Amino acid sequence: MKKHLSFFFMVCFLWGMSQNRPNNTFVQDHFTKKEVYIPMRDGTKLFTSIYIPKDISKAQKYPFLMQRTCYSVAPYGENEYKSSLGPNKYLMKDQYIFVYQDVRGRYMSEGIFTNMTPQVEHHTKKDVDESTDTYDTIDWLLKNIAYNNGKVGQYGTSYPGFYAAAGALSEHPALVASSPQAPISDFWNDDFLHNGRFMLGYFRTFPVFGIQKTKAENKAWYMDTFVKQTSEDGLKFYRDMGTLKDGYEKYYQDNFFMTEIMNHPNYDDYWQKRSLLPHLKNIKHAVMTVGGWFDAEDLSGPLNIYKTIEKTSPLAKNTIVMGPFSHGAWSREMGKHFHNEIYFGDSIATYYQTKLETPFFKHYLKGNSKADAGLPEAVLYDTGKKEWKEFSIYPPKNSQKISFYLADGTLKNNPSGSSSEYYSDPNNPVLSSDNLKDFNGFTPRNYMSEDQRFAVGRPDVLTFTTDILTEDLTLTGEIIAKLNIASTSTDADFAVKLIDVYPQDYLPKEKKEGVIYGNYHQMVRSEIMPARFRNSREKGEALIANKKTTVDVKLQDVLHTFKKGHKIQIQISSTWFPLFAINPQKFLANPNFATKEDYTKAFIKIFGDSSLEISVLK
Repeated sequence: MKKHLSFFFMVCFLWGMSQNRPNNTFVQDHFTKKEVYIPMRDGTKLFTSIYIPKDISKAQKYPFLMQRTCYSVAPYGENEYKSSLGPNKYLMKDQYIFVYQDVRGRYMSEGIFTNMTPQVEHHTKKDVDESTDTYDTIDWLLKNIAYNNGKVGQYGTSYPGFYAAAGALSEHPALVASSPQAPISDFWNDDFLHNGRFMLGYFRTFPVFGIQKTKAENKAWYMDTFVKQTSEDGLKFYRDMGTLKDGYEKYYQDNFFMTEIMNHPNYDDYWQKRSLLPHLKNIKHAVMTVGGWFDAEDLSGPLNIYKTIEKTSPLAKNTIVMGPFSHGAWSREMGKHFHNEIYFGDSIATYYQTKLETPFFKHYLKGNSKADAGLPEAVLYDTGKKEWKEFSIYPPKNSQKISFYLADGTLKNNPSGSSSEYYSDPNNPVLSSDNLKDFNGFTPRNYMSEDQRFAVGRPDVLTFTTDILTEDLTLTGEIIAKLNIASTSTDADFAVKLIDVYPQDYLPKEKKEGVIYGNYHQMVRSEIMPARFRNSREKGEALIANKKTTVDVKLQDVLHTFKKGHKIQIQISSTWFPLFAINPQKFLANPNFATKEDYTKAFIKIFGDSSLEISVLK
């Protein structure tokens, strides 16, 4: 278990801290550390670490660059220094007043922690949320840290990305630049849920988010509640666990967050008030939202936040960056950049840090913040051609919608009157990976680009494939699988995978030992959709057995060129285990509490007028 814990702490507790460390004493040599409690408008005090450049003076003023986090601002103590500061080493060397804050209810801060703090109507001066905490923190910093230049920027990755996005709503005039990175935008479709289906692959993470502390803590107080690893074969744990109900009752009945999820199966007020998207209005400063095409945790967040700001905030200088990254991987340079087994190029993170992130903050915090920084509107990595692309508008205007129809094992240009059928048994689910060790991780990652050959040929997986492409085809923007289905059961999930099938003789420029790249079935995008929410997220609705019904599955955006000689493939199934909790395929008011007795086998048809609606770059 120690191996997996150390990995988890690296990715969760050190977000925002550069993994590129020029030397071990740079921070201590160039900064003075100060620890303070900053009072919020309701009297709650938030613990804050401030790193101030030693050469700060009336003649040498600096802006603030701030990260608010639920993952600890450690190390604690004014004589204990971080080994690196800011989102990258280049910004650290440029020097800013770096600020780190424990949010409410976490580590050394006062208050009660809540997941995805709801934005509130500010009817009184004491109504608080993350935007007011951001405002109050900025105000205190400006008044109490001498020789600042009056400008503030903020950033954060993952949960801190949410705090940066919510902080963008603070409307403090000194806040001139925000960079939410891998931010959560709506808990219904990020991290723990996808379209309301519980992401079982996150099961081991719940101690981090669902145990309240009872006093100030300078280390993790929830360590004893972690589920222990019992075997290298991570699948064994999930098979032995039984149903989601069984796992909850065995491990997490005292976990407040897991209890909330279990008791709210529909998109009710609990989830609705935790969506940040309806509140993202009238933002006037510069925003650079960052994400990774292979981010298994928070892919929809950056896309939705960028698109929402674009629609609602015409005065915002709005930029989106999407690279070939897993969750937060842009913060650390890998050299030769792989995601799982696929090579995407050299120094990809360095390109992002030097060409995009550093100029963004340097311009708005140290230059003329009222002038545009000159960054492209959208900087996106084509994961098929393996190169960066710049766009003046996103989704690109020079694209055309087309549809592929799913019939007789092929992707066709025209609908068919035929149908395809598969047999779905919740007791024998389709696996989400053939890497059994990966199931022991705290969060799944590799599956986002994993070879999908292991699922081909199963009786509970339908496969639809084009002929070999005679020219490159670049897909961009959103993808929707418009499925016309009929099931013998009263409920079902639909997992849809978009796959790039490589040529038989494919040999990559860089490869990993032991991988067969010929005929590799690389997953490009995937999503799951419960049929119960086909008409409304607010209220589940049963299927009528054997009745033809439409279920739309919205896959997240892509920029991927399927190259000449490759094939496009779609795989469809109704289980995706243990990545997602199993749908019992029997309609229940709350499927989270399904028992094995509820598991219902089903024959499911996909009709030939089902289609994949995509946009092709001209």
